[in-house]
Order: sequence, then structure tokens, then C-alpha cells
Amino acid sequence: MAGAFAALPGVVADDDGVIQHAGGPWAEQRALAAGRAVVPRADRVVIEVAGADRLTWLDSITSQALGSLAPGESTELLVLDPQGRVEHAAAVLDDGASTWLIADRGDAAGLAKWLTMMRFRAAVTVAVRDDLAVVGAMRGGVAADRLVGAALRGGDLPLVWADPWERVSPGGWQYARAEEHPGADYAFLEALVDDAGEASLVDLDVAGALAAEALRIAAWRPRWAAEVDERSLPHESDWLRSAVHLDKGCYRGQETVAKVHNLGHPPRRLALLHLDGSENVLPARGDAVLLEDEEVGQVTSAAHHHELGPIALAILSRRAPEDAALVVRHDDAAIAAAQEIIVPGDAGRTAEVPRLTRLSRRRPAEA
Repeated sequence: MAGAFAALPGVVADDDGVIQHAGGPWAEQRALAAGRAVVPRADRVVIEVAGADRLTWLDSITSQALGSLAPGESTELLVLDPQGRVEHAAAVLDDGASTWLIADRGDAAGLAKWLTMMRFRAAVTVAVRDDLAVVGAMRGGVAADRLVGAALRGGDLPLVWADPWERVSPGGWQYARAEEHPGADYAFLEALVDDAGEASLVDLDVAGALAAEALRIAAWRPRWAAEVDERSLPHESDWLRSAVHLDKGCYRGQETVAKVHNLGHPPRRLALLHLDGSENVLPARGDAVLLEDEEVGQVTSAAHHHELGPIALAILSRRAPEDAALVVRHDDAAIAAAQEIIVPGDAGRTAEVPRLTRLSRRRPAEA
């Protein structure tokens, strides 16, 4: 849908119609963080799953426990392949009649197709709702209050998803050992709005994707469009924190999730990189992260943060030393990077497995 925000003066959008900024990315970050601004989310797509079996069906095929999800409760799910690698990700909100999924635009068509293929005899329908838009804001300010008022209603409930990243979800697990996890302050909301609802918000301060991404990166929050590649396990980006229920029943990929968490270590780990800003250059997704001359990982997201300066999320080899100074290679530039550990190298192996006494192979004594 054509967004009402796109017609505002000073707004700069990319070729996909995603508003990048409205004239001042750093000021927009501060306004968004303070709850004064809304952020149009043209890079997010709404999928409606309806039908009597919707919650038990989604529970059976995804990483999250959804069978008893209450109306108005927010969570998120992952779809994994048989080897436990991330294929799809979505925010989840139920209104008592439909379950609403919000997915990154590049993932939405594939997720909707896969869900449709998996219906079999379940009493469910799957529909991409291109007639709806997504608008975000931080909870605790005028923007969030207006967002709730503008949101589409599901019965008596405003369709507003609250990002669960603020805390460890029931059945989840956090690998990060930070005393104060930055996600605790990431009180992000996304509302489903129609044309009229979106138009009612255009008098508020507007933040673009650059501002929203900077706050997300600073909160160590993974997303499908950035942190997921063909090898991604949810453990590597600490996604067990909010998107995986470790105690639920069987689903595709569960065996790998349990095995890595209980007995092994994820082969890669997410880290926040504090970048040298002297060259005023930001790396791009996929840029190599080097330890001396050896590639030990890749950048997944990068931004200029209004307080932290230039930062990036990077997926690194588990064996990359946690105290090593790194370099990010961007075109001809070499950007010095200091690590802040998110997922430690020894993450996993949480089960207390008793060690068996090794049986002796000595020959019996001669008589």
C-alpha cells in the first residue's frame, strides 16, 4: 500500500519505498527512543492466519509454544529446516479469531507459501494482507499512545505487537552474560494499520529506518533481513531468548536445537562491534571481519548510533578470541573494531552429563 508518510516533506525513501530518514537521522533516533516519534515499517509485511486450528497448527510446525497463546499476547516464532537452521521468522499476535504474523518483506512471500503448503487438513487459512501497513514506536510516550489509537482492531483488541526482546521469554534461554542487557530498554511496538489509521499519525514526528536500525543494533536484537544466512542457527544470535521454547513438543529442527543447546556449542557467535569512526565509513552487510589477515566472520548490520557512535553486529567464528582486536574490510578501507560479547564462545553445553568411567583395556594378569 502507498504510505501516507511518503508524501511528507523531507522524507527520503529507498527504491523499495522504505523511508530511510526524514532529514535528521540522529535527531530521529533520539525522538524514537524517547517515545516521541513513529517509524513507518514498509520493510515489514502482515500475514493473517485464521481458522479454529491456527494456534495448535502453528505450535506444531514452529519453534514457539503457541497452543495456549492468549488474545493480545505477543511473541515471535522461527521456522527451522531439518538441520535446525533458520528459514523464516515472524512476530506473532493473536486476537482470539486470527493470528497475525509480521515478517520482514524479503521473507514474507516465502513464509506465506511455506505455511500454505503445510496446511494439509488443518482448519486454517493463510493470507498476505497487502492492504495493511506496519508502523512502529517505542512504548512509554505520546507516539505509542497514538499508535494504539490508530491500530486496527481484532474484536476489542488493538492489533499492536510488543517486541518480547525486553526479557527472556517463557521456555527461552539467554546466552549473553551482560549484567544489564541492552534489550531490557528496547520497548518496541509495531501496530497494524489501514489507510485511515496510517493517515491519522502523519502529524507526529517521523523516524526512518536508519534510526530504527541503530536502536535495534544497540539492543543486540537480531532480525531475519540482517542476521540470517543459509547457515544460521538460532543459538548463534541469542534468539533462544525470545523465539524458541525449549520445553515444547516436537517440531522440525528441534533435535538440532536441543543437541546444540544441551551437548554442543553453536559454531558461530554474534558480537557487537564498536567501530573506529575516524574515516566516517560504515561497513555493509557481508563485509569481512578479520583477525590479522584471517577472515573470522562477517558484518550483518551497521549504523551510526546517536550515543555509541558507529556500531555493527557481526557473526563470528566461535574460535575467534573474545578479547582480540578486529578489523572490518569495507572496499579499500580497514576499520578497526572492538568486540562487545553477546554470545560467548562457550555458549551451549548446558546439560549436566555424567562422565562414565573409562573401561580398562589392560590384559588380565597371567596366572
